[in-house]
Amino acid sequence: MPELYDWEKLVSVARCGSLTAAAEELLISQPALSRSMRKLESEIGVELFTRTKNRMELNDNGRLAAELARKLLDEADLLVRRVRQQDRSSRTLCVGSCAPAPLWELAPVLGGLYPEMTISTTVTDAGSLESGLLDGTYELIVLTYAPELEGVDCLSFGGERLCFFLPINHPLAGEKSLRMSDLNGETMLLRPNLGFWEDLLSAMPDTHFLVQEEDYAFGELLRASSLPAFTTDRVLRRDGGMSGRVAVPISDSAASVDYFVAFRSSRRRRLSGVIRYVSGYTA
Repeated sequence: MPELYDWEKLVSVARCGSLTAAAEELLISQPALSRSMRKLESEIGVELFTRTKNRMELNDNGRLAAELARKLLDEADLLVRRVRQQDRSSRTLCVGSCAPAPLWELAPVLGGLYPEMTISTTVTDAGSLESGLLDGTYELIVLTYAPELEGVDCLSFGGERLCFFLPINHPLAGEKSLRMSDLNGETMLLRPNLGFWEDLLSAMPDTHFLVQEEDYAFGELLRASSLPAFTTDRVLRRDGGMSGRVAVPISDSAASVDYFVAFRSSRRRRLSGVIRYVSGYTA
């Protein structure tokens, strides 16, 4: 039987339109490619090319074979990806979230519940989370809504409220609440990878954000700087406050969200430990 690489060469010929172009794409010589195609024809017992003195062109058999070979190669690629995914899922528990704070809480809990597994976390958009849950990329996802997906269960996982984290000498530090627009135009410190929270920054178009990638450096900047920043009630419960700064809740409706943990119903038994934790979560 022909090897997959021979079918790849045939597909390349069909895609490129000539042996010369296909040979360049495959980084082999044209004579070598021509010999491979003759070998392929011999192995399947069918002529795939119409040959003239100076040219080889795919005939109807060749075009059909190239189309079927393309599908075969796609299936072979899918096979490899699925097997790798199965192997990875047996050793890795992947969790995706629309925001970082839920992962900061879930990751250590999962590490304690499943010490034999590697815990992998990702912050990404809701669409990617839903599709990743359905195709097996994620075991758990955290969203700001309860997804209506077939074969998927979800549990409430508390909420989160965005706050300005202001130096105590800031003119607005004594307010009970503020709107995003109240600090528009100021320079602010910002963490990266905020997930959906980044969408709220559009309400501050005149603000200059200084993004600090490293958590420790961000904390040191907060202590040393007089610039405003963001925090949330969930972060404050985890880390506590900071001397010299006050958290002022943001009153914009989009600044308060509820979280939901979603998982495939078929994985309920495997995830029983984390399901118990989420079910008993109180904030």
